[in-house]
Amino acid sequence: MITSVLVANRGEIACRVFRTCAELGIRTVAVYSDADENALHARVADAAVRLPGASPAETYLRGDLIVQAALAAGADAVHPGYGFLSENAGFARAVADAGLTWIGPPPEAIEAMASKTRAKELMGVEPLKTGDITAGDLPVLVKAAAGGGGRGMRVVRELVDLDDELAAAAAEALSAFGDGEVFVEPYIEGGRHVEVQILADAHGTVWALGTRDCSLQRRHQKVIEEAPAPGLTPELEASLREMAVRAARATDYRGAGTVEFLVADGRAHFLEMNTRLQVEHPVTEAVFGVDLVALQLRVAEGEPLDEEPPPARGHSVEARLYAEDPGAGWAPQTGTLHRLSVPASVRLDTGFTDGDPIGVHYDAMLAKVVAHAPTRAEALRKLAGALERAVVHGPVTNRDLLVRSLRHPEFTAGGADTGFYDRHLAALTAPDPDPYAPLAAALADAHGRSRFGGWRNVASQPQIKHYRSEPDGTEHEVRYRHTRAGLVADGVRVVRATPALVVLEVDGVVRKFDVAVHGERVYVNGAALTALPRLPEPVARQEPGSLLAPMPGTVVRLAEGLAEGVTVAAGQPLIWLEAMKMEHRITAPASGTLTALHAAPGRQVEVGALLAVVQEDQ
Repeated sequence: MITSVLVANRGEIACRVFRTCAELGIRTVAVYSDADENALHARVADAAVRLPGASPAETYLRGDLIVQAALAAGADAVHPGYGFLSENAGFARAVADAGLTWIGPPPEAIEAMASKTRAKELMGVEPLKTGDITAGDLPVLVKAAAGGGGRGMRVVRELVDLDDELAAAAAEALSAFGDGEVFVEPYIEGGRHVEVQILADAHGTVWALGTRDCSLQRRHQKVIEEAPAPGLTPELEASLREMAVRAARATDYRGAGTVEFLVADGRAHFLEMNTRLQVEHPVTEAVFGVDLVALQLRVAEGEPLDEEPPPARGHSVEARLYAEDPGAGWAPQTGTLHRLSVPASVRLDTGFTDGDPIGVHYDAMLAKVVAHAPTRAEALRKLAGALERAVVHGPVTNRDLLVRSLRHPEFTAGGADTGFYDRHLAALTAPDPDPYAPLAAALADAHGRSRFGGWRNVASQPQIKHYRSEPDGTEHEVRYRHTRAGLVADGVRVVRATPALVVLEVDGVVRKFDVAVHGERVYVNGAALTALPRLPEPVARQEPGSLLAPMPGTVVRLAEGLAEGVTVAAGQPLIWLEAMKMEHRITAPASGTLTALHAAPGRQVEVGALLAVVQEDQ
């Protein structure tokens, strides 16, 4: 029987596994990089072991150090989580060779399925040969052979871009999974990403725990997932379950896994099998009333599953909350997460607590928020409402995108495909600020001044304050007055004003505004504002054509032959930055000459750092 589990991972998934272990009375062990010394997963575990490494990004890929940590801490089992080494057969063998229990599928099953290329061969699907691809094969999708999560994935629509995209995908995959192998497959437009959760024991039982729809994706990263997948015919759903079970039996599979398909024109096309727990596993847990981590532990201990899984009940939807700025090309955001809370009616899985820093080294996901209800419509409404009421004080997030997506008519109708955001992203992210939020911020700040001589017996000039909406950058001027009766503003009646709550009557409707201040950032009902100084500091002017780092990160490579004096074309990729395990390309703003180059591979840069200068052709 397992008594102590080391989780070979970090953040949200480590905390998720620890929660189940604690409920079962199992001791927990965390591993952490230097960057994660004070991270939540290292704090909540019963014991924690530091992993030395050349860089924080590489630390969790050191299987040898993780095995040593497990032995040193007295763990008798290792759970891989997802990402990092979770689909690495060599790591699974090293764990078993050290006399530890591996909470996952056999190494042979991982080898058969964790490599997407070998999995396709096993399922009778042949990837495209890169040297044979012609314009007639386009568009194609470049994918990492090991791992997932959108990393190492690129859509190629022009043949001239293929080599660059292959190189970029390989570099990203190597950084994320320790394996730079990539492959190419046809890209099917208008398909839906549907998957089947499986769970198998060592006694011949294989469960197919329904379907999930993960079609709402941006940059090939899942944003919203739900179970069951809506709108499938009974015949198609049965076929998906049968293919998933067949894949598991073909590899003598044990433990949790996911078989993924692209559904188009009523047909299912096999994509891959992930030999691990998925990020979106909570929606399946909610619908079937199971704890998949507890079942993983049970299978690892050699216990049998019941002959049939529990019946499915209701519908569940999950949204991934990311620290990313839609106004800056969805660049990952860093900073302090001052506050994160959601209504008790939904599930919150996170690796952060209030006051935790969000760094540059790992994934930008802050949390997963999950709702369950008797029907799909009720689940969507419940999750959208909970996200709207959530308190998220810190870096800019995708919260507004999530709420609007959950309420979009195409999505609520069911059956949205992977092109949903290609069609609707601009409308879903259009600024829609509350016009009274800046006034509420100003009145909250002014609270108390009316008690200390702020009012006058004669009419006075109004107080003026300026705020900037985040992330769209719109600036607002706010005017109000201190009077004997209290604070007064044109067009509204100020019912109440305190530092934390402002109540306004607008056109006969009383509205409440919750206010929180963290430095210069003010949050009003979740909307972020920056208080601007009365006399702005002079801003250093940048030379025209300056390329600035949009986020903190590491320069991983430069365009071939890039040097001062070379000619570049508008839109040409020049510099690649890695931040939060994703590559971000910096392109030439115009055609011209590169007059300065400050970027170099391996250089760490802060947001706003000058990388290069392109002098535009006249």
